[in-house]
Amino acid sequence: MISRLVERLLKLPAPATRHLVVRRDLRVPMRDGVALLADHWAPRAGGDGLPTALVRTPYGRRGAFGAILARPLAERGFQVLIQSTRGGFGSGGVFDPLRQEREDGLATVDWVVAQPWSGDAIVLVGASYLGYVQWAAADRLPPQVKAMVPQVTESGLTLEFLREDGLSLETPFGWGVQVATQERRFALLRQRTQAKKLRQALHTLPLAQADVVAIGHRSDYIQDILVHPETSPRWAEIDHRSRVADVTVPVSSVAGWYDIFLPGQLRDFRTLQDAGRRPRLAVGPWTHAGRDSLLGSTGKTLREALEFGLAHARGEEPPERAPVRLFVMGEEAWRDFASWPPEGYAPQRFHLQAGGTLATDVPGESAPDRYRYDPADPTPAAGGVRMAPDAGRVDNAALEARADVLTYTTDVLGEDVEVIGDVHAEIWFRSSLRFADVFVRLCDVGPDGRSVNVCDGLTSLREADELAAVTVRLWPTAHRFKRGHRIRVQVSSGAFPRYARNPGTGEPHATAVTLRAADQEVHHGPAHASAIVLPVRNSR
Repeated sequence: MISRLVERLLKLPAPATRHLVVRRDLRVPMRDGVALLADHWAPRAGGDGLPTALVRTPYGRRGAFGAILARPLAERGFQVLIQSTRGGFGSGGVFDPLRQEREDGLATVDWVVAQPWSGDAIVLVGASYLGYVQWAAADRLPPQVKAMVPQVTESGLTLEFLREDGLSLETPFGWGVQVATQERRFALLRQRTQAKKLRQALHTLPLAQADVVAIGHRSDYIQDILVHPETSPRWAEIDHRSRVADVTVPVSSVAGWYDIFLPGQLRDFRTLQDAGRRPRLAVGPWTHAGRDSLLGSTGKTLREALEFGLAHARGEEPPERAPVRLFVMGEEAWRDFASWPPEGYAPQRFHLQAGGTLATDVPGESAPDRYRYDPADPTPAAGGVRMAPDAGRVDNAALEARADVLTYTTDVLGEDVEVIGDVHAEIWFRSSLRFADVFVRLCDVGPDGRSVNVCDGLTSLREADELAAVTVRLWPTAHRFKRGHRIRVQVSSGAFPRYARNPGTGEPHATAVTLRAADQEVHHGPAHASAIVLPVRNSR
């Protein structure tokens, strides 16, 4: 029943068999003597010697991971080894997030190669942390590893969240809480209570005490993300970005436009592309962990494992396909491209104008627009790049009705405007305080007036009381603004709790207890031409 349901929901091809054998709790020795537990899935008949799909996870081997990852692959040409990473779900040692995956991953691959049931081909598969563990070992893999299929992940996991110019608080904090509580008794039944504790914790001052509120005890990982920015030596051993150019294993990546790891995943793809490899990339309209991700990106990943991974495992060429396949939102269709970013898209400036308008014309003289930002009542996150239930595309009406959100909107478009590539904004900004944030969001406004978010980003400032042009890097996107629609830009000073609220005092995030409201100015005259810069498809 479950097998057939998964097949239908994830749009998988018919299985070769539904009769499987699962060997539980195999002990996989690591080089320091610690044993990690793994389950081995294989067809009841003829499993030995089949290519092995290796899945390494900190979230347990049973339940959804068995039903949605191991079973579908084992029914369709693989045998599957799904392993619990160190320190969790029966595996020995202590879970120290992200830090042990290189050595443990290499040791696990060597163990698989040596097993009598193993064939001569291994394919690495998995999403998020399960994809990061692939990158952690990718430049030193033995020849038996024939392909990698990383999904919604990147080689420098966590680091994008910890930028000194913008702490993305909600995701790493929430993940730290999740892994600290997931093995507690009745954890699934207590999810609603745990979510309430998490919301309370994110409002806690100082944040250094928030882990105790959410979990009941200190978390070394959460303390690290609050204290150590991306450039800190504390993160050096988890950063595998410099290894990507040396990866020679064929890679097919699956990403989402509203995924938390998208910029890093596109960077990894381009690194391989620039190194002369032949990676593949698919980016859909998906979030990181929502229902759309399960039905969309997980299904796509399993199909890539079967079409791309299994072909390489058998020494065959996968079905012919363009290197880059993008779901163009607005058009709501998949399109193929030769590279990322694709050619044929040129930067075009859409200037913020007086009266809340947005246009390609150079703005005339005008007074700045003003709003007041109060971290005690922070501008909320609404949809977008989150692991929250309302992630992704949402109606922005309530957000845009707030007094601390400015909007700038074009006239009704007379023709389609197609935007594919990297997006950034240049906002001339000044605050009454030295420390402030600038958040910019791009929206598509339909003929019915509904404003839907396309992409966004935030930059934190340390000299905000001086008028200056602030560059805000938004998430990359592929979106067609259709004729009859309008393009809108929001400017505000936060998106809490996705981003940590700026207290306005310059105190470190971990220890800040004082919240100061600020009066903000956005300038848009000819000498201070604020704009969003969109990669627009050339008309010729």
